[in-house]
Amino acid sequence: MSKVVATGKTIEEAVERGLNQLGVQKDRVTVNVLEQPSKGFLGLIGAKSAKVELTLITEAAPASAASAPSLPQQSTRESKQEAGGGVPRQDSGQPVEEAYQEAVHFIVDVAKSMGLTVEVEIVHTKESTILQISGPDLGLLIGRRGQTLDALQYLANIVANRYSDSFIRLVLDAENFRERRKKTLEELADRLAGRVVRTRKEVVLEPMSPQERKIIHSRLQDHRQVNTLSKGEEPNRRVVITLK
Repeated sequence: MSKVVATGKTIEEAVERGLNQLGVQKDRVTVNVLEQPSKGFLGLIGAKSAKVELTLITEAAPASAASAPSLPQQSTRESKQEAGGGVPRQDSGQPVEEAYQEAVHFIVDVAKSMGLTVEVEIVHTKESTILQISGPDLGLLIGRRGQTLDALQYLANIVANRYSDSFIRLVLDAENFRERRKKTLEELADRLAGRVVRTRKEVVLEPMSPQERKIIHSRLQDHRQVNTLSKGEEPNRRVVITLK
């Protein structure tokens, strides 16, 4: 590998990442700045990372080799862009891992702006990739019924997918909130289903996110006496529990 393209919040960080990929010191490469970093709206939306291209400086070729015809060296990325395509996949898994790391950097930066110091662990499961956030005082990051965590998850997915040529879906969790919230909603579904059966009147729940509505529907889908449906428009869409 004689050339890499790397990104970072600053040009210096991008260069450092590129050097780590090549495994060399800075005096062994030439640096070409492809994109200057810029901050997005409120430092969150539309932010652009610095992008640099590092080319390894090689020693002069022997005379016999110099006489051989040389092919123009053009990166796969450049070739595909000129052909009208998007950013190509690279042979290694680095692009996806880079996307995960960019999402992690974003979460850490947002938490820092909120006065929180957090660590983020990337956990791969069969269903999804989870970014587990740990640290003190995470209640502020979770928010009321997970609303802040959901908003941060939405933004982190936007950031990650800017750095990947295939779709990535990330789930953010903190203090095992997702599992605790799921249990709470399942207990709520059972309790309200019982009320519908007793009173024979439908129950309309408060507005919920699509993920939380799915938990209610899944919990009651095999219930023998009640049905569930959703009504309304986002963000005020609600689950309704009715008698069969």
